[in-house]
Amino acid sequence: MSPSPFASLNLGYRTGDEAARVTENRRRFVEALGARLDQVICAEQVHGAGVARVDARDRGRGAEDPGSSVPGVDALATSEAGCLLLLCFADCVPVFLADRRRRAVALAHAGWRGSLAGVAEAAAAEMGRLGVDPGELVVAVGPCIKPCCYEVSPELAQRFADRFGDEVVRRTRWGAPSVDLAEANRRALEALGVPKASIYIEPECTACRTDLYFSHRAEGGATGRMAAVIGLGAGDVGGCGSG
Repeated sequence: MSPSPFASLNLGYRTGDEAARVTENRRRFVEALGARLDQVICAEQVHGAGVARVDARDRGRGAEDPGSSVPGVDALATSEAGCLLLLCFADCVPVFLADRRRRAVALAHAGWRGSLAGVAEAAAAEMGRLGVDPGELVVAVGPCIKPCCYEVSPELAQRFADRFGDEVVRRTRWGAPSVDLAEANRRALEALGVPKASIYIEPECTACRTDLYFSHRAEGGATGRMAAVIGLGAGDVGGCGSG
């Protein structure tokens, strides 16, 4: 429904796009997943490491009004069927977490601030409080900006090296300092006990593929937002989607 520069399935309200268009886009997206918009639960997304556990009482928060989103957090977790956790992205790292036995799911928004602050680990820790063993987690890291396009200052690169190891510091295609956000989050989760083989990283770069993805960095901030969604269905059948 959205025109340029938000064309066409913009799922984020805080972009400059008309709210009515975003709501209709969200409705179409969620219905394509076989769900309803009133099942959606959104977080405020403040580039931190806060996590909220949500349940049926939170359904609808942020779904059609960003002001009603769960405040002050960048990750959501639930063990209740029928709750669809939804976060928005345009280069930052979407981290999906699910228990192998489908007892709980979580979703984290990890930009550079959230990655350094440990938002993915915080989401996994919240699942631990729901009785989930890190060794039973499966994780999917969705499309995000990759080192080829993600220029950072030498100071920030060093902070990532200190936190996650020198291997996460890379170079862009033009030779500037860069960091691998997806790899940093993978390393953090593996350190918690999530098996390396249970962590999948989508290889595509959002900044390289603006034909497929919104990219805040590549498009100068004038762009839409993708969404990641995860939830537990009836009978504890887990599922996730992105658009």
